[in-house]
Amino acid sequence: MERQTMLAAIKERMPEKRYIHTIGVMETAIRLAQQYDENPKKAEIAAIFHDIAKYADVAWMKQVVTEQQLDARLLDWDAEILHGPVGAWIVETEFQINDEAILNAIRYHTTGRANMTTFEKIIYVADMIEPNRKFLGVEELRALADISLEDAFRACVTHTLSFLVSSQQAIYPVSIECYNSLIREE
Repeated sequence: MERQTMLAAIKERMPEKRYIHTIGVMETAIRLAQQYDENPKKAEIAAIFHDIAKYADVAWMKQVVTEQQLDARLLDWDAEILHGPVGAWIVETEFQINDEAILNAIRYHTTGRANMTTFEKIIYVADMIEPNRKFLGVEELRALADISLEDAFRACVTHTLSFLVSSQQAIYPVSIECYNSLIREE
């Protein structure tokens, strides 16, 4: 599938600001894929589609979770967590993309998971450090990504979990499993 076709397919599903974010994620993911010897075309596809379900109706996403027998723990969460797994399902069923690397990168781009592949880490990090992101510490994360994907991924996961804890938000269990696997690797 051509880039412009994919971009046109997602543009109608999100506000302009999210579309601009998606372009930033795409460009960052392609660059990181080239730098860390992963497939840049696959990175382009995963990045373009990563937020395809971000603005889908939550009740509909929960219905998809139930009907497709996705992880039942998803039913306790909102769009911020649901959009990754449901997005992967949309990409597979609507766009006939069956590449598990792409689907898993979309599925876990927000939550992470234990033992993520290099490719999945690229999409996770690209989503967090793309040029339009503005938060305290993003410049350090960007600089780290140019030096070490592993260190950048660890720092991004830690940043996300620290933010959730400091703002007293619940943490999805898969994200905790992701963090724990990083700690055990050390």
